[in-house]
Amino acid sequence: MAAALSAEATGVSRILLVERTNQLGGVLPQCIHRGFGRGYFGEDLTGPEYAERFIRRIVQSHIRVLTRTTVLQLNRDQTALFSGSAGLTQVSFTRCILASGCRERSIGSLPVWGTRPAGIFTAGAAQKLVNLGHYHLGSEIVILGSGDIGQIMARQFVQAGARVVAMIEQKAVLGGLARNQRECIRAYQIPVILRATIDEILGDRRISGVTVRHLDTGYTQRLECDTLVTALGLIPEQELTDPLRQAHGLPDWLSLCGNCAYIHEIVDSVTTQAEKLGATCGQGESI
Repeated sequence: MAAALSAEATGVSRILLVERTNQLGGVLPQCIHRGFGRGYFGEDLTGPEYAERFIRRIVQSHIRVLTRTTVLQLNRDQTALFSGSAGLTQVSFTRCILASGCRERSIGSLPVWGTRPAGIFTAGAAQKLVNLGHYHLGSEIVILGSGDIGQIMARQFVQAGARVVAMIEQKAVLGGLARNQRECIRAYQIPVILRATIDEILGDRRISGVTVRHLDTGYTQRLECDTLVTALGLIPEQELTDPLRQAHGLPDWLSLCGNCAYIHEIVDSVTTQAEKLGATCGQGESI
């Protein structure tokens, strides 16, 4: 949204914003905690509040928006293939800004033994299910990894009456922002096990526990739980660029924006980067 608005401000008159979900804002609508906008707006906003400020500007602009529409393919002839309510659609453009965000690294990326029971979620999926779907995910929760979303969800689980058995981190220190360590982990006295990982998932139909291996000593212990949440890091979502990559990189008409380009710590820096990128678009271009 910030890139599109910035491009319009430079005089670009034909801008199409394509979103695969039914609302704008990316992951922000599910981030009901505060901490957004401190750098950009000088205010402490929730994710939905931050997104809404840009959505209002989009509504008041001349930018065309397609929601519930998935970009299936970007082509070298500067066309894009969409799938939406109207079926398959192909459009042409002079510039493309890809702001597809990132995806979470799942438990399947680790050499973990055991079964595949219910009760295992990535931190982002847990956040969406709890905040937007109002689901109760479990009562005894183990969190593997210490990314920001994992720390925020640890606090939220405790606030909802669940018990976080432990947050397990393979490094010697927690990850994420210092403020999340302070406001989530220390403030809510979340037990932390450093220099450790999970070797095995226990349980049949529903997870019943995990086997934790301490990396420095090799000692293993069993933790009982009914839910496992993973916060193992984020991967920029660049799949649409794969057919376009050449020896010298991407074509000059394609730009990557936000977490699609690299993982940002805060949304404020995403917005700033997007606005700078949108400002490089010139009059007469279609984006």
